[in-house]
Amino acid sequence: MKVLVTVKRVIDYNVKVRVKSDNSDVDLSNVKMAMNPFCEIAVEEAVRLKEAGIATEVVVVSLGPQSAQEQIRTALALGADRGILVQSDENLESLTVAKLLAKVVEEEQPGLVIMGKQAIDTDNNQTGQMLAALTNMPQGTFASEVKVSGDKVQVTREVDGGLQTVELSLPAIVTTDLRLNEPRYASLPNIMKAKRKPLDTKTPEDLGVEVKAHTQLLKVEPPAQRQAGIKVASVEALVDKLKNEAKVI
Repeated sequence: MKVLVTVKRVIDYNVKVRVKSDNSDVDLSNVKMAMNPFCEIAVEEAVRLKEAGIATEVVVVSLGPQSAQEQIRTALALGADRGILVQSDENLESLTVAKLLAKVVEEEQPGLVIMGKQAIDTDNNQTGQMLAALTNMPQGTFASEVKVSGDKVQVTREVDGGLQTVELSLPAIVTTDLRLNEPRYASLPNIMKAKRKPLDTKTPEDLGVEVKAHTQLLKVEPPAQRQAGIKVASVEALVDKLKNEAKVI
């Protein structure tokens, strides 16, 4: 079974995001970029399926600028077999990404597609669902456990009321949640091997998809500064402020 995994290039989660002085966008100059954490979990799950003898090939696909090859190479170092970059310098919206991925799925014919449930830069949490609709494939979102057996996959989902287990017919789409696994670190020998693994580059034109913006970014603002706290002399003073000033009791 071939497993297709999507990865996205985002600002490293340890980096404090800065807003441009004109509030037009986030400042990406001299900022460390990394693989989206949910995508790391997706790659790890695909590699584990391969190690268990369930998957025969793990293909990683990313959409974005040429620099996104770095994240694909990271996934290859973690155990994926080959990579595909759909290169575009445009700001790709979720629907456009889903349409491009649908074309890749049509070409690759994977038995399972594993995606991060969302990217930490946009937090849209919708590309996996859109891809499922475009490809008419069953979906299991927010996965905390994945079990493949024959032509079925059981996905344990994290929902508001607890856990829900669904069974999907393959081919299917799974989006990963935080508790699915703990991603491994790439070893130096595997990093060197990843440089020799195949990586194909395509364009939206090659896939027959028009990149068109349907939304416009108007303004970006940093979160409001937190006000400094105060100290109170007694419990009575604390209760008084909570009741009369904060009005929370």
